[in-house]
Amino acid sequence: MKLLISNIKTLVQVEEIPRKWVAGTDMANLNCIDNAYLLIEDEKISDFGKMENMPNYDEMEGFDHVEEIDATGRMVFPSFCDSHTHLVYAGSREIEYTDKIKGLSYEEIAKRGGGILNSAKRMHDATEDELYEAAMERIHEIISMGTGAVEIKSGYGLTVEDELKMLRVIKRIKETTPLTVKSSFLGAHAVPAEYRGRQGEYVDLVINEMIPMVAAEELADYIDVFCDEGFFTVEETDRILNAGMKYGMRPKIHANELDYSGGIQVGVKYNALSVDHLEFVGEEEIKCLKDSETMPTVLPGAAFFLNMVCSPVRDMMNAGLPVALASDFNPGSSPSGNMKFIMSLACINYKMLPQEAINATTINSAYAMGVQEELGSIARGKIANIFITKEIPSVEFMPYAYGSNLIDAVILRGQRL
Repeated sequence: MKLLISNIKTLVQVEEIPRKWVAGTDMANLNCIDNAYLLIEDEKISDFGKMENMPNYDEMEGFDHVEEIDATGRMVFPSFCDSHTHLVYAGSREIEYTDKIKGLSYEEIAKRGGGILNSAKRMHDATEDELYEAAMERIHEIISMGTGAVEIKSGYGLTVEDELKMLRVIKRIKETTPLTVKSSFLGAHAVPAEYRGRQGEYVDLVINEMIPMVAAEELADYIDVFCDEGFFTVEETDRILNAGMKYGMRPKIHANELDYSGGIQVGVKYNALSVDHLEFVGEEEIKCLKDSETMPTVLPGAAFFLNMVCSPVRDMMNAGLPVALASDFNPGSSPSGNMKFIMSLACINYKMLPQEAINATTINSAYAMGVQEELGSIARGKIANIFITKEIPSVEFMPYAYGSNLIDAVILRGQRL
C-alpha cells in the first residue's frame, strides 16, 4: 500500500539523520519543510521533501495504485508519544476531586483510603474484560487526539493476582490496537492497607513473587517504582530495581513529585530510561542527570490538576538537558490523555516555547518510552504514525489554541483511521 500526502503547508519535525533526543538550547529548534509532500509505503515513511522536488510517481513502476491526500493549508505532525500513563483503571475518582477543592492534600486523601488504594479496590472487583473495554475507550480517545504511542503502567493491583490482571489487559491492548504500546510493572506504586506498618514485607512480595511471575509471562517492558515522600524509600527502590533488572526490565522512576526524594539519583544509578514528575529538582539533581542516558520527564497535567509547583524545566534545559512531556493519564491526578493540552500547559505554566513543547512530546518522549528508533519524528524508515491538522496559520497555533480540536486526520502504521 502506498499513500501520498501532497501540498502539505508545513511538514513538522523532519529528520534526515534521526537523533535519539533533542537537548538544551536545541529544543527551541524545530526542523520543518514548507510546501511539502510525504510518501508512505506499507507501514513506513518512505520519502518526503518539497513539492517542487516531488518525483512524478505516476510514471514510476509500482505506483499504479497510490492513494493521495491533498493537504493544502494543513500541516503534518508526527504523532505524539505519551511515555507515562496509567490508563488501565476501573472507575473515576471525581469524589476525590471534590475533596481536593475543599482543601485536602494528596497525602490526606491517601490516608483516608483514597488515591491509589481506592483504585486498587476497584481494580480487584473488575474483570479483565471490563478493564479492557474501558481502557479501549480511552485508547480510541487518545488516538483521536493525536497520540500514536503510549506507555501504560500497572500499579492499581497491589496484589500478585491483580497486578498480573492489569498487565494482561495491557498486553491485550498491545495486540489489538494500531498504537505502539509499552508496558511498565509498577507493583511498588503504593503500600496496600493490609501492609501498613509492614512495608518491608510488601517490598519482599514485589521482589520475590510479583517480579518473577511478571517476567515468566513476559508482561512488562519496564519496571517502575514510586520513590517519593510517604511511598517507597531510596533503599527499597534500589532493591526493587535490582530485582527487575535481573529479569531484563529496564527501570523507569516516579521521582520527586512530593519532595526531594533521592529518586532521580537512584534512577540514574541504574540507568533508568526516564525519571518522571520532577516537581522538586535542584542543582544536585541536574548535575546527576547530566551525561546520563536518563530522560527527565515532566507531567504538566498532574501538577495542573493537583495545583502543585511546576518543575524547573527552564533550569534543566539551560543546563543542556533534554526534557520530555507526558500526560500521566490516570483517574486520580491527571484524568486526561490530551497531549495537545499538555503542550499548552507546558507553554503557559512552564514557559516552554511551542517548539520546545513539540520536541518534548515527540522525539524526546519517544526516547522516554524506548521507541525513538521507530517513532517521534518524520524520518525515512520510521513507522508512519502521523496526524494531519485542520487549516491552521502556524506551528505555534497548536498549543496556543488550547481548547480546540485541530486534528483533521490520523494515520497510524500507514493506515488512515
